[in-house]
Amino acid sequence: MPPPTTTDAGPDIRPARLAAEQYAQHFADAAPRLTRTQALVEAERCLYCYDAPCATACPTGIDVPSFIKRIADDNLRGAAKAILEANPLGGTCARVCPTEVLCEQVCVRTTQQGKPVEIGKLQRYAVDAVMDQPISALFPRATPTGKTVAVVGAGPAGIACAVGLARLGHSVVLHDAQAKGGGLNEYGLASYKVAGQFAQRELDWLLGIGGITLKTGWKLQTAAQLQALRDGHAAVYLAVGLAGTQALRVPGEDLDGVRDAVDFIAELRQAADPSTLPIGRRVVVIGGGMTAVDAAVQSKLLGAEQVHMVYRRGPATMGASHAEQEWAQTHGISIHHWLVPEALLPGSGAAAGHVAAVRFERQVLMEGQLQPTGLHETLAADMVLKAIGQKLDSSLLADCGLTLRDGRVVADDDGRTGVAGLYAGGDCRLGGRDLTVEAVEDGKRAALAIHSQLIA
Repeated sequence: MPPPTTTDAGPDIRPARLAAEQYAQHFADAAPRLTRTQALVEAERCLYCYDAPCATACPTGIDVPSFIKRIADDNLRGAAKAILEANPLGGTCARVCPTEVLCEQVCVRTTQQGKPVEIGKLQRYAVDAVMDQPISALFPRATPTGKTVAVVGAGPAGIACAVGLARLGHSVVLHDAQAKGGGLNEYGLASYKVAGQFAQRELDWLLGIGGITLKTGWKLQTAAQLQALRDGHAAVYLAVGLAGTQALRVPGEDLDGVRDAVDFIAELRQAADPSTLPIGRRVVVIGGGMTAVDAAVQSKLLGAEQVHMVYRRGPATMGASHAEQEWAQTHGISIHHWLVPEALLPGSGAAAGHVAAVRFERQVLMEGQLQPTGLHETLAADMVLKAIGQKLDSSLLADCGLTLRDGRVVADDDGRTGVAGLYAGGDCRLGGRDLTVEAVEDGKRAALAIHSQLIA
């Protein structure tokens, strides 16, 4: 393939590529809540299996047959309580959890009818139905214990831990570096997955349990800060996520028009009007995970004419599920495999400092190793979004006595580190698959472990 030509005209990046009414349509809820009739019909498909494989497949252990049976009985309060007892962020997880590779993948109805019970949609139906009531009506808080715990990071793991501790009567100070709490739920998910400011509505609802103070704009930057938290609280739970982003480490990465996909998604999530965001006519997204899909699809929804998603291996090893890959292709995204970025190429003339194309080298898998073929492909680009993974800012944590391995904190399944009173969970903990639902389980288990420590 010949390299694209560049001109002095510069990159084609601008806002408002679409008519105003298209933005509201494009960024509306991708999967609206079921109606009562739809929910009842779907709930009746459940066989209410004993030792249900769907419940085993759920990282938070939701009793799926139980909550679906309650929906069938029109008992939405009971259904929601069964869900939220196991997963306090059941509303978000119902929207973003890859149910097709978890609970729905093992649904018995798939074998019988070729289609699983729509567990995620039923979960959303039940949880949404009770969020107009105070959470304390479902889960009254235990008698205050007088103990205070610091939680660093108000993402899924941190929120789950804070809610679990608050329910048990402890006080929690929930710290976050951003202007809003929510972490990944607020800043890192596609707008069409959590539309209508749902992440903030869910967080505000959960904080209604009482006993949790949310402190935003607080960033853990020094070992002295962490020591002060340890000195001032009965325990500390670190749920700091993976704030750093991986570099491509190829020439041209510092060109204008090249940015991290997570920053692009966060900017879009916080924009009052998506039409004000500039987007390139030709966008290349490098990566194969769900962040890459979210960035690619939203680029298209903002009006990009050509969007290419490029991954260095084959479809079987992509981080994005098969359903997510299909979602991207349905929106006109071209997905390329076995291509590794070799260089980001600048334009010419006045556009010399801006990216104009990405040159890739084709790879093959030989004896389990990726090998270059010497063949190259070049894709024109006004914008390049990097979605090749995130990493922990580990230097600070190493100074605090924590053990790190493969760039993450070593802790057991209950979050205990090798430092007394210091726990860790979520994406920063070694292990897991970086799923929202697994981060929630981490936080839930850590809350119980911390509680056991505090009452011992």
